[in-house]
Amino acid sequence: MSSPAAASRVGDLSEGVILRAILDRLGPSSALLGPGDDAAVLAAPDGRVVATTDTLVHGPDFRLAWSSAFDLGWKAAAVNLADVAAMGARPTALLVALAMPDDTLLTFVEGLADGLRAACETLVPGCAVEGGDLTVSDTLTIAVTALGSLDGRTPVRRSGARPGDVVAVAGELGRAAHGLALLFGRFRDAAGTPIPVDPDVLAPEEREALAAQLRPAPPLALGPVAADAGATALMDVSDGLVLDARRMADASGVTIVLDGRAVGPEPALSGGEDHALLATFPAEAALPDGFRRIGLVTDRGDLSVLVDDAAPATAGGWDPYRDWDSARG
Repeated sequence: MSSPAAASRVGDLSEGVILRAILDRLGPSSALLGPGDDAAVLAAPDGRVVATTDTLVHGPDFRLAWSSAFDLGWKAAAVNLADVAAMGARPTALLVALAMPDDTLLTFVEGLADGLRAACETLVPGCAVEGGDLTVSDTLTIAVTALGSLDGRTPVRRSGARPGDVVAVAGELGRAAHGLALLFGRFRDAAGTPIPVDPDVLAPEEREALAAQLRPAPPLALGPVAADAGATALMDVSDGLVLDARRMADASGVTIVLDGRAVGPEPALSGGEDHALLATFPAEAALPDGFRRIGLVTDRGDLSVLVDDAAPATAGGWDPYRDWDSARG
């Protein structure tokens, strides 16, 4: 249920009222000391904390015509949680900073908090939002820091792939890119301005593609599983398989040869925002359930990444500095 002030704009409310509305929707804290003081106190079972941060900005990262407040909260959580899992760690907490125009409705803020909570409860039970910050901005911005525990494991870096290793992936590839193509192709007016999505005009597989784009569900539990199974390298596929495989190959000083048939059609190679987990395993290791083989690591050659022994047609993926102008609309 919304708070009594839910129909109000945040610019007409105090920070305390807005904060209370958020905290009332986040659920129980899993910290030693949760929200309410100047800082939270979190347990670090083995003395180490995995930390990552990501920022979603209205315009280059999302459009309010296409994403609900719940979608934004969910996605802001999911993309950060995936980076923790990609180190072989278990996500434990989120810190969320919101910069909002003063005409933002409190109902929107409550919906965003609901999305944050639902993503944590669904994707990694036991993780929760434990703090953050509120401020005013002309542009809606959501900045999230995710923390995690290695639980005694050695972190799995992207630089550990070795010649002879098997390349494997967990999660979907290309579906989020399909969803983004639907948004840009069918839900803009003649001037290119985004318009609300009408789900009634979408086929079931198109709805699934939009969900993968707007409300991703990365296989977070498989990060620690991969580490326990002996993964030599591990990373989140956020900017496209070819682009991220190139980053792994360059960090490891190897070449990654992808099997085009195993990967699938072109969007699976170049599409971004899948938040699948890309891993390499020793040739003799059994792949954990949920991972499928898509290639092989070889000695370093002229190229970082090959697809069926040839250069990929395109690296694809998302680079905010390269692609921002083309994404305006």
